[in-house]
Amino acid sequence: MGTSHHLKMSSNRFEATKITRQFVFAATVLLTLVRPGAAQERDFQLDPQQTLVKFTLSDVLHTVRGSFRLKQGALQLGPSGNVAGVIVVDAKSGESGNGIRDRKMHREVLESDRYPEISFRPDRVERSVATSGKSSVMIHGIFNIHGLDREISVPAQVEINADYWTATVHFTIPYQKWGMKNPSTLFLRVSDTVEIDLVAAGGVATRDANSLQ
Repeated sequence: MGTSHHLKMSSNRFEATKITRQFVFAATVLLTLVRPGAAQERDFQLDPQQTLVKFTLSDVLHTVRGSFRLKQGALQLGPSGNVAGVIVVDAKSGESGNGIRDRKMHREVLESDRYPEISFRPDRVERSVATSGKSSVMIHGIFNIHGLDREISVPAQVEINADYWTATVHFTIPYQKWGMKNPSTLFLRVSDTVEIDLVAAGGVATRDANSLQ
């Protein structure tokens, strides 16, 4: 009776171990299927011809709209949401269609001769970016304007189709609070914040991930 009971217990332990191993194997396969890019990095190149940085500044009479040109941009997205790379904008390229106003912006507000570049260095993406289709994410990083670094998180809408991607980003810069001059005059009052819209586009490539430098 004792021997039979011992054999039965051993058999049960063997079956339990077998089932556990099968479960682990099945779970591993499932994760591999669900996360095909888990061990891959994706390179996002920004095309200067298809990427535009727009700004909107309101005053009491009307709204001023303008744009800046991209100098360069490339990002590498890791499997855990870590990001490397930089987006650099030519501060001197800013224009709103009014020469007098633009000269005042460059001379008194941006001081673009002294600070010729505006940049954003993202370091992580909150929420995952789909391998194809649309994703809504938050991008955290360091924004540099007027010679100073600021830590920010900005919302982004990303869409990936095969080897091409587009993204739109919107955020507000409290430029006066950040140490830049408000160009208001006695007869013209403008907002102390400016709205920024980045419309980016370019190529995307996937490669095996080791680490982001």
